[in-house]
Amino acid sequence: MGVIIRRAGESDRADVVRLLDVAFQNDPVSSWVFPGEEYRRRRHGALMEAFYDLALSQGYVDVAEDGSAVALWWSVPAGADAGEGGEEGPAQLRAAIDPDNARIEEIGRLTDEAHPTDRPHQYLHMVGVSPERQGEGLGSALIGAVLERCDREGLHAYLEASSSRSRALYTRLGFHFTGKAIDLPDGPHLWPMWREPRPYGTDGGDTDRFA
Repeated sequence: MGVIIRRAGESDRADVVRLLDVAFQNDPVSSWVFPGEEYRRRRHGALMEAFYDLALSQGYVDVAEDGSAVALWWSVPAGADAGEGGEEGPAQLRAAIDPDNARIEEIGRLTDEAHPTDRPHQYLHMVGVSPERQGEGLGSALIGAVLERCDREGLHAYLEASSSRSRALYTRLGFHFTGKAIDLPDGPHLWPMWREPRPYGTDGGDTDRFA
């Protein structure tokens, strides 16, 4: 059975933020930004809510109808600052979430520096799945629905993989490592990945090819 996907809005805020908070609690990047389990439990959700706001203002949020998975996308025009709220976005995000945590700003600036700005693209900022539903292909279904549109409309796509496992998944979906990893100081790596649109209709033209 296929995954029913709908566009999320303001009324979905609490559920989506809760899902992102749970899905990314043990993520290597979240653990680096908020070291220590107790600290992460207290502050992590506020960052997820800020990301949700950014996605609503700069792009869109797709959610599985049953609330088990969510994807945050930004629509980035050519020449735009694709960062979190513009050039001063990382500093503003830090000030709003936790002024004493320099890593919130640092990761924003590092990812901004690596983010391509020469071509318009769809930026997959985050995709999260409920821990008890992981491994069922829900994330791939959410991503595949947008990639199908990218292929149909000739749009590029971009993301940062945060683990070797996710990098392998994104490679299967047509993304390619740009060649230079983002090294978080004393932390994990992020792999910027770019995807060219595929010729649409040559392999069935549906999201089954992304499963």
